[in-house]
Amino acid sequence: MTMLPDLPLEVTHEVRDRCLCLHLQRAARRVARRFDEALRPFGLTSGQFSLLMALNRPASPRLGDIAAFLAMDRTTLTANLKPLERRGLVQVTVDEEDRRGRRLTITDAGRRHLRDAVPVWRATHDTVDAMLAGGDPDRLRGDLVALS
Repeated sequence: MTMLPDLPLEVTHEVRDRCLCLHLQRAARRVARRFDEALRPFGLTSGQFSLLMALNRPASPRLGDIAAFLAMDRTTLTANLKPLERRGLVQVTVDEEDRRGRRLTITDAGRRHLRDAVPVWRATHDTVDAMLAGGDPDRLRGDLVALS
């Protein structure tokens, strides 16, 4: 069997230092853990907070619209909705305009969770914003939006 030559260590260092995907994933995991810890007293993860916030609107959105907004596939979104639905924070109903589709509604209990959690989210966000080099979180958000 023929052995492939070793990949030079310089290539490993190049990827370590340059790979946006690696740096975004690492940062996302660390930031998510920080928010998960902050939101734990409310029984929410950072992902659940974001999902509930995406549902906080006057009309119940379609499942597909929320999946697209959160850049999730529908199966993953459905799995993430299950615990929120069991806790009575979200209601999933048949879309009256298209019986094959589903509409998502945040319940009053879900709104209370968001209302109570927002001050902690803001404080945590202020801390994270202050950690950014250059002190320009709006630029980072703009760059992230451009990538998404």
